[in-house]
Amino acid sequence: MVVQLVSTAESILNRRLDELEPAEREALDIAYDCKEYVVDYLTRAFPTRQMEEYTDELGDVRSRPMWDEAGNPVHNPQAEAARADLIEHICAMPPIPTALDALLEHYGVTAVAEVTGRSKRLVRDGSGQQRLESRSPRTNLAETTAFMTGAKRILVFSDAGGTGRSYHASLDAKNQQRRVHFLLEPGWRADRAIQGLGRTHRTHQACPPLFRPVTTDCKGEARFTSTIARRLDALGALTRGQRQTGGQGMFDASDNLESIYAKHALHDWYGLLAMAKLKSTTLSEFQRMSGLELTDQDGVLREDLPPIQRWLNRILAMKIAVQNAIFDEFLTLVETRVSAAKEAGTFDIGVETVAVEACEVLSDTVIRTDSVTGATSHLLELSLTQRRKVLSLERVLKLASYEEQPLFLRNDKSGKVALGIAAPSHMDEEGHMIRRYELVRPLRSEYLRADRLDESAWEPVTKARFSALWEEEYAADESQLVTETVCLATGLLLPIWGALPKEDLTVNRIVDKSGASWLGRHVHDLYVDATLEKLGVARKAQTDPAKIAAAILGGGTWKAPHPLNFTIRTSRVNGSRRIEIVDAEAARIPELKAKGCFTEIIAYKTRVFVPTDKADQILASLIGQAPCEELADANGCGRLSL
Repeated sequence: MVVQLVSTAESILNRRLDELEPAEREALDIAYDCKEYVVDYLTRAFPTRQMEEYTDELGDVRSRPMWDEAGNPVHNPQAEAARADLIEHICAMPPIPTALDALLEHYGVTAVAEVTGRSKRLVRDGSGQQRLESRSPRTNLAETTAFMTGAKRILVFSDAGGTGRSYHASLDAKNQQRRVHFLLEPGWRADRAIQGLGRTHRTHQACPPLFRPVTTDCKGEARFTSTIARRLDALGALTRGQRQTGGQGMFDASDNLESIYAKHALHDWYGLLAMAKLKSTTLSEFQRMSGLELTDQDGVLREDLPPIQRWLNRILAMKIAVQNAIFDEFLTLVETRVSAAKEAGTFDIGVETVAVEACEVLSDTVIRTDSVTGATSHLLELSLTQRRKVLSLERVLKLASYEEQPLFLRNDKSGKVALGIAAPSHMDEEGHMIRRYELVRPLRSEYLRADRLDESAWEPVTKARFSALWEEEYAADESQLVTETVCLATGLLLPIWGALPKEDLTVNRIVDKSGASWLGRHVHDLYVDATLEKLGVARKAQTDPAKIAAAILGGGTWKAPHPLNFTIRTSRVNGSRRIEIVDAEAARIPELKAKGCFTEIIAYKTRVFVPTDKADQILASLIGQAPCEELADANGCGRLSL
């Protein structure tokens, strides 16, 4: 186990030692903890000034601090007594040690290797008596050696003590066990946090570490986690040109409370608060607790509402229960925004590394050549061979053990199994919480609303039956290799960025087992023809109708050419996702119904839908009948909706 922290409380220890008399140093009994900061804060900031009322020039009654005749401030005796009682009560509470000293006290100095910058520390001997122990740079070297050889199983290091050292499971070290790296105190410098994480993750190691950021159940701490997530993302963008590498994948998009999704979610939160749709607090109560003015003199929400940084800081001053209630609702709105962006294909995740077994370049089309530098932009058509990543039964049962009420499910139609676990809830426009389940399957996961689970084909089964069926699926899928074709825009992309589709912002780094890699912007099959048409380039091969059908099923949009002139897209009707044929001529509806489509009259309008269970065959037949010869000069059998 490796614990990364920042503070060692050596400055507090030095102050306590300076306050001792020479005789008191013989038998040390020092309690140094965070209560010092709390008491100092109460001494300075506890309101003890006596206030007096006065009438201003407009006739309004106000209050101000009172002064005596000599110009000295007047203090309220009752307030001073209350402050003294509070300080007395706090100082009488058991000491709260720092994280470093708590680990040493719990596990003992014989089991914990401390690599920090402090020059002295308090330890307890066999009789329980405190004694002062001096430390030097050589002590850190000895402690590091003890951990790497396995003599001590726990290592605690700080920024000052970790400079130039490695704690990974090196193949040259005796201790090659997997490191579990707890980021206990990330600090305020993202580069230092990344540097510390890198000390347990190096090349030439037996196994990679497990990173575990540590937080409490106080939702206000999300304010600090958000700052670290934002700074780590910014650091990755600056140092490596890709956003997600800064955070090493430790933080999700919903952890960054200063992102564009969080800002939009805060605007939704303000609106729900004004409409009294929230359960955590009311508008008047929130304004009183936070000191923020959200409405104008007419009681209407102001246009210049407080920014998210100010809102987050004011939340920290509230009681823990109120903090948690407000953050639960706000984080639900953030999760709703992020999930909607991912579902719509507009979520920017930065660079995503795709590891494959083999990669073959099928075609290489030069789509632009810079007139000044001669740099080129390419559209690569790649054939990727990947081994299916199947979730083992051991891992899924371990995942189920973390849940209070896991659901072992079997689909009555397909016979497939899934583990249902609680997923982050969503919130609708009326402020109602929408409970969801994540259905974990051997090859993928999907989300389902809790109120629609009973209406679906998923039925509960016993754990034993679930395990047997899961093992059957695992055995059938484990050794299979799948091949897919993807298009990647590479080379000089900045001049053509505007021509690339806005519906898909994914940037991929494809790496095969030979070490070869391709980095570029992913261009979905659905948008290849329109992209090339914008750039005035002819495509070497026509779009496969089966690929377009698969893209539509995945949430894309396809515009059929003349004379069909309709658009096939995914729509949401009554909360469920459907495939809809839009702008179809009335005369063509019988033909579409003959191919298997069905109609519904919604709001006095006839809408045409494709059954999801037969969508691939119907879409392939509709796309295949598009007259490609009419658009031969336009590079494709259909115009793609951008």
